[in-house]
Amino acid sequence: MITPDNIEEVTEFRPGKRFGTLFILLSAVLLITFIFDIFLGSVTIKPAEILRILTGNADGNVETIILNFRIPKAFTALAVGIALSLSGLQMQTIFRNPMAGPYVLGVSSGASFGVALVILGFSASFFAGNLQNIGNWIIVLSAWAGAGIVMILIMFISSRIRDIMTILIIGIMLASGISAVVSIMQYFSSETMLKTYVIWTMGSLGNLSVGQLKVLAITVTAGMILSIASVKILNALLLGENYAASIGLNIKFSRLLIFACTCIMAGSVTAFCGPIGFIGIAVPHIVRNIFRSSDHKILVPGTILTGSIIMLISDIISQLPGTERILPVNSVTSLIGIPVVIWVILRRKNETGVF
Repeated sequence: MITPDNIEEVTEFRPGKRFGTLFILLSAVLLITFIFDIFLGSVTIKPAEILRILTGNADGNVETIILNFRIPKAFTALAVGIALSLSGLQMQTIFRNPMAGPYVLGVSSGASFGVALVILGFSASFFAGNLQNIGNWIIVLSAWAGAGIVMILIMFISSRIRDIMTILIIGIMLASGISAVVSIMQYFSSETMLKTYVIWTMGSLGNLSVGQLKVLAITVTAGMILSIASVKILNALLLGENYAASIGLNIKFSRLLIFACTCIMAGSVTAFCGPIGFIGIAVPHIVRNIFRSSDHKILVPGTILTGSIIMLISDIISQLPGTERILPVNSVTSLIGIPVVIWVILRRKNETGVF
């Protein structure tokens, strides 16, 4: 029974209990989608086959499909969902911009430019499948550099221009300018490199080698740790830089930390999986509406779980289970993310009368 004496205790308990229930439900959904992502594909795998694999009595072809293709692809989907979703959450907080995201503001385009320099700027014998771990790190470092340059430009512009729409337009213009430069590089590149780059731009979760998956796992884990460590910083910046500075927060260090974290995660994903759009901008809004909270202690773990789920679902859809065809995963994420973006725009217009 709620009384004047215990009303504060009850109102504090209920949100915590609700959050716990939501985290349990999301964790269960994540486990289910992960299992479905392994089972579903052009070849349907029955649960009995999984048991045979665990006991060492499975058919060789089925074992190869599960261990060498589907499980690595499912883990790649987890890494991509976590990295892009957290990057979007951090960018929306630091820019205080509901439309911010690595894809929209051109950060992914900057990472793509860094990768284009590696793919289109070197010979086929250097890139192709012959890259060892050092080559994988070259790709990642190039993506980080490209993403970092764009991020610095956007941060510089946002420090002088407060209008959200103007910053978005500038981000789109930067992305278009980078695309123009890449198009020129494509024009002068060899046929082999051009084909490699075009396939890469479609986005894929299933083409990573073991070495590439290890590098992706290392970089995304590092970015996730930095994101969790930045929770208090993000909460302070959410109330504005003036307030954050008044409570003793080092603004320059904080921006640099979040900037580095975003570049590491978004750049790594773009390097190995291509420019995957709309996950970064859509998932944070979905999480805010699920939890009805702006506290990053809730949003960060919620974003990790929700981003992983949506990316796994996107991968399942892109596989077109039961057929021999595969859709570019970037197309699926766009179809999922675009309605969310439109909804955010319309809701903001209804609340403020302007975008």
